[in-house]
Amino acid sequence: MSIATRFTTLFVGDAQADRVVPPSGFTANLTTFSAAAMAFLAVFALALSLAAGRLADRWSNDLARSSTLRISAPADQMETQVAAALRVLETTPGVATAKALSEEEQRALLEPFFGPDLPLDTLPIPQLIEIDETAQGYDAAGLRLRLAAEVPGAVLDDHTRWRKPLVRAASRLRLLGWTSFLLIGGAMAAMITLAAQAALSANKQVISVLRLVGAQDSYIAGAFVRRFTLRGFTGAAAGMVAGLIAVTLLPSAQQEGGFLTGLGFQGADWFWPLLIPVIGAAVAFAATRAAATRKLKELP
Repeated sequence: MSIATRFTTLFVGDAQADRVVPPSGFTANLTTFSAAAMAFLAVFALALSLAAGRLADRWSNDLARSSTLRISAPADQMETQVAAALRVLETTPGVATAKALSEEEQRALLEPFFGPDLPLDTLPIPQLIEIDETAQGYDAAGLRLRLAAEVPGAVLDDHTRWRKPLVRAASRLRLLGWTSFLLIGGAMAAMITLAAQAALSANKQVISVLRLVGAQDSYIAGAFVRRFTLRGFTGAAAGMVAGLIAVTLLPSAQQEGGFLTGLGFQGADWFWPLLIPVIGAAVAFAATRAAATRKLKELP
C-alpha cells in the first residue's frame, strides 16, 4: 500500500471497517479525555521548560558580564580608596566601565531587604562599585592581587558563586520540564493502549465474523488505528487550546516577579504547542497499532 493510500485511509477511512470500532462509549470517551488531559498538562510542561531555558540564559548573560567591588574603610579614608579603586579598574584590560554607586542607588538596592527608612549615613555600609565587563572579560585573579596591594579595603565579587548555582537550578528546571513532557506522552500511550485493548476485547465476536468472511488482521487493525488516532488528535487539540487559554491568563512577565510571572510563551515559542496535537496523534497511532497487532494475535 502506497503512502498516499495509507494517508487517505487514515483520514477518510473505510465505512465497513469502521463498524468494528464503537463510535462512542467508554473507550471513546476515555481516549478523548486522556488525550485532552495529557495535552493540557503538556502545554504547561512545555511552558516550564521554555521559561526555565530563558531564565538560565538571562541569568548567565546578566551575571557573566557584571561584577561588584565592595570597599570597606573608615569614613575619612573611603573617598581615597574609592578613587584608587577606580584608577585600578580604569587600567584593567577587560573592564568596560566602573562606576561608584551613589547613596540613592545603594539605598534602592537595600530597600527591598531593609525598608525605605534605612539610615545609610549612620550605618557602616561599604561603598559599592559597579563593574561592566567587555566580551572578553578580565583576569579576576590578577585584579584581586592589584587591589590587595593598592586598595586593601576592596573585595571583588565576580558573581561566580551566584551565577553557577542559579544557572544550574534553571537548567535542572528545564530538564524537569522536558522529562515531564516525555512522561506525559508515556502516560497517554499507556491509557490509549488500555482503551484499544478493551475495544478489541469487546468486539471479539465481530472480529471473528470478519475473519470468517476473509478480512485480514491488518484490515481490522487499520480500523482501530484510524479511529483511535483521530480520537487522540481531537482530544489533544482540545487540551492544547485549553492549555493555551490557561497560559494566557497567567501574569505577564515582570522584572519584579522574575520566573513566576514569566511562565509562558514568548515570540516564536507560541508555535511549539501547535505540535502537541500532532504528537498526540502520533502517540495514539503507535500505541493503537502495537496494541491491535498484539491483541489480534491473542484472539482465536
